[in-house]
Amino acid sequence: MEIKELKELFIKHYGGSGGDIRIFRSPGRVNLIGEHTDYNGGFVFPAALTMGTTIAARVTDNGIIKMRATDLPDYVEADISKIMDYKHLEWGNYQIGVAAELQKRGYEIIGCELLFDDTVPHGGGLSSSAAIEVATAIAFATFSNEKKGITEPLNMIEMALCGQGAENNYCGVNCGIMDQFASAMGKKNHVIFLDCKDLSYKLVGLKMDGCKIVIANTNKKRSLADSKYNERRAECDEGFVALKKELCGATCLGDISLAEFEAHKNLITNPVVRKRVEHVISEDDRVLRSVKALEAGDISEFGKLMNESHDSLRDLYEVTGIELDTLVEEARKQNGTIGSRMTGAGFGGCTVSIVQEAAVESFIKNVGDAYRERIGYDASFYVDDIGDGGHEVK
Repeated sequence: MEIKELKELFIKHYGGSGGDIRIFRSPGRVNLIGEHTDYNGGFVFPAALTMGTTIAARVTDNGIIKMRATDLPDYVEADISKIMDYKHLEWGNYQIGVAAELQKRGYEIIGCELLFDDTVPHGGGLSSSAAIEVATAIAFATFSNEKKGITEPLNMIEMALCGQGAENNYCGVNCGIMDQFASAMGKKNHVIFLDCKDLSYKLVGLKMDGCKIVIANTNKKRSLADSKYNERRAECDEGFVALKKELCGATCLGDISLAEFEAHKNLITNPVVRKRVEHVISEDDRVLRSVKALEAGDISEFGKLMNESHDSLRDLYEVTGIELDTLVEEARKQNGTIGSRMTGAGFGGCTVSIVQEAAVESFIKNVGDAYRERIGYDASFYVDDIGDGGHEVK
C-alpha cells in the first residue's frame, strides 16, 4: 500500500488529520545460507528484502496502545500499565511484547495509534514477525526518546534484540537473533555475514551477474511455536553437552569446527541428536565458504553451497517436508538455476533460488506447474530485491 493510501486509511480508522502521522518501516529477510545455526551461536548470511512492514503511527500519550492492520479485522487496545496481560492475543502480542522489552531497557512507552501494513507473506519463512517487531520497536523507541529530549540515533542492534526478546520472553518462541538483526541492520545490495555468538558482522556486496533472487512460497502455513522448532533446539543443546566433555573451551556449537566434530562426534550416543549437530556444524562451515565465494565473485560456487545446505536440512535436520523438497527438486531441474534451498525455519515456508535473469519467467512457470501437479495447490513466487533495514520514512 502506498504511504498516501495508508495515511488515508489511518485517518478513516482513528480520525484527525494527516499532519501528525509518522511512518516507520522494517523489512522481512531472506537467509541465503546458514539455517538453524543462529540459536547455536553460529554463522548466518541473511539479507533484508524490500517486502516489509510499514506502520502509520500517531502519539496520543493517553496510556493506551491502539493497533489495527490493513488486512485483518482485529482491533487491539492495550493498557500500558498492564503490559504483561496481553500474551494471549492472536494478533498484537508481538507488538506488545516489544513494548515490554523496551520497558525493561528503560524506554518509556507512551500512548499511540498504530496501523500496520504488511507485504511479507505470513508464515512463509521470510520473517514477517521480525519485520513487525523491529518496525514497532523503532516507533516506540523514537517516541520515547523524543519525549525525553534524546536526539541520538537509535541503537539498531538494541532494536533487534528487543524484537528477539519479545518472541523469547513474551510469545514463547525460542528464536535466535538472525531475523531481527537482518531486519534492523540490512543494507541495499549487501548480505550480512553475522556471528550470532557475539553479534559481530560485516556487509558483503552481492554481485548477481545477471541473476535474480526468486523466492517460492509453499503456501503451507506453519507456526514456529507449534512446530518442532523448539524440539530441534533442545536436541542441539543435548548434543553440545555431550561434545563439551572433551571440547571444554567451547561455549556453544558455533565454537566447534567441522574437524573437531568429526574427531569427537562419537561422544553423542543418540544418533538423531548426532545428525542435528552435524547439520549445524557443517552449515557453519558452508557459511564461511559462502562468504569467500561471494567475495571472490563466484556465484556458481555459492549456488553449490546452497544446494548442499538444503540437502543437509532435509537429511540431517529433517525440517523440509514434501512441499519444500518439491520446490527445490523442480528448481534444480530448470536451466538457469544456480542454486536452490529452503530458507527459514522449515516445516513449510519458502525456498530461495538464484536464477539467471533470462530464465526467471520459465522457472516460475515450470516449477509452479510441477508443484501444483504434485502438491495439489499453487505456490507463490516473488522476485525481490535486497533492500535497507528498519528506519523512519521521512
